Amino acid sequence: MNIKNSITLDNSLRVFYHYARWILAWLYYKNPSKDMIVIGITWTKWKSTTTNLVTKWLLDAWKKVFMFSTINYCINGTFYENNSKMTSPSPFLLNKLLAEAKKQWCEYAIIETSSHSIFYNRNYWINYDVVALTNIAQDHLDLHGNMENYVKTKLKLFEKLITYKRKEWIKKVTVINVDSPYSSWFLEQVSDVIYTYWLEKNAQIKAANIKYTKDFTTFEIKMPGNKMNIKTKLKWEFNVYNILATVAILTSQRVSVESMEKTINSVEWIAWRLEEVPNNFWFNIFVDYAHTEDSLKSVLQTLRKMEWIKNIITIFWATWDRDKTKRPKMWKIADDFSDYIILTDDDTYTENSLSIIKDVIPWIKRKEWDRFWIVPDREDAIRTGILMAWENDVVLIAWKWAENIIVTNKWKFPWSDVWIATKILHEIENNKIQK
Repeated sequence: MNIKNSITLDNSLRVFYHYARWILAWLYYKNPSKDMIVIGITWTKWKSTTTNLVTKWLLDAWKKVFMFSTINYCINGTFYENNSKMTSPSPFLLNKLLAEAKKQWCEYAIIETSSHSIFYNRNYWINYDVVALTNIAQDHLDLHGNMENYVKTKLKLFEKLITYKRKEWIKKVTVINVDSPYSSWFLEQVSDVIYTYWLEKNAQIKAANIKYTKDFTTFEIKMPGNKMNIKTKLKWEFNVYNILATVAILTSQRVSVESMEKTINSVEWIAWRLEEVPNNFWFNIFVDYAHTEDSLKSVLQTLRKMEWIKNIITIFWATWDRDKTKRPKMWKIADDFSDYIILTDDDTYTENSLSIIKDVIPWIKRKEWDRFWIVPDREDAIRTGILMAWENDVVLIAWKWAENIIVTNKWKFPWSDVWIATKILHEIENNKIQK
């Protein structure tokens, strides 16, 4: 019997274990972030794009930056893949990286801060200066039990902000997406400065006159006493939110409007959010990390707004191990907004693949072969979706985004949805398979 797995996630012994590890890491590395301006970004979705955008803007403003996100990390302009499959790493790894960043004179530390890291005190002695809420939707209820506990855990980051050790001349700042559920809870917390953002509605920083095309998104950003004109290749509505969050954070750091406008208009793309797989055919393939009900709905509704799209072919998964209450909700979203669905495999961890698939089938209204297919092998599922696509169709490969391994109950093996899709496209072009 695995003793670790027999202890519940919220067991006090497990919580104390993580807390003790943070104390040891803090003592060993001597709190390397204490002299940096620390920006914490918390979320249920959109976090990595916002984190990377803030980092790029600060780098373009000639700042030395450390950043850790779900997908990658950065030390003074050099980016590395995050292969840990964890948003919040162990306190030893995080402090080790922060210590290296300190050696390289990094001024800023931008840290994605998950509910797990807050619950387990993985970031206990990091003195945050700016905390931002991008949104909240159901996730991690296997740990938190219900949405109220989940929100209250994230709320601790904002409650503690004003009590964190102050750095000379640095104000404590909160940034809130007021379109997010529970945003009123976060607005009640004390800080020196509060920035709010939203699309088209009452907020300090808001977007207006938003227009989406196949190649660009254009809009105005209105803020007190100023405005920005944006024409960006970062398409889709959620990227408008990401840009607004970034503008709010950087405004608090006195980055000029001219610098922000120049940078965002020059960004070609941020990986892993509706990342397009280039091809020579008249259809589109996107890879996205849609791992919650809200994020999947957001992606599919965004695609539905594009008038040029004919059919949406969604290659999807059945969530493993953790919050099983998401399964029926997410599959209802896939069923409601997709023209065709292909159910496939993903990280199964300790669960059995076929049992997961059987668990979600009852929640799909359509029957198998009625615009719905079960293809457990993920590569075969992607091949099936691409071979189905015709002019102006979209193939959405959801969940694994740019993760580079698959974890099953037996082994781990290398994986990339983008690489597999590219391989299949080459097979079609070389007439190895017929489309």
